[in-house]
Amino acid sequence: MTYEPGSAECRVLIRSKEKIETMLLDLSKLEGTDLLLKQLRQVHNQLEALHDLRRAS
Repeated sequence: MTYEPGSAECRVLIRSKEKIETMLLDLSKLEGTDLLLKQLRQVHNQLEALHDLRRAS
């Protein structure tokens, strides 16, 4: 199923989350990136929370 973003803000948040997801996949292949991966997951979770707020509006 394709998700249709409702606003420009939602599109920005979706693209940002997708970019972080790509970074997570790429960096997980490298040693010594555990802390960075954890920080990226935190940022992704923050973006998800913002997106949830926008969807609820």
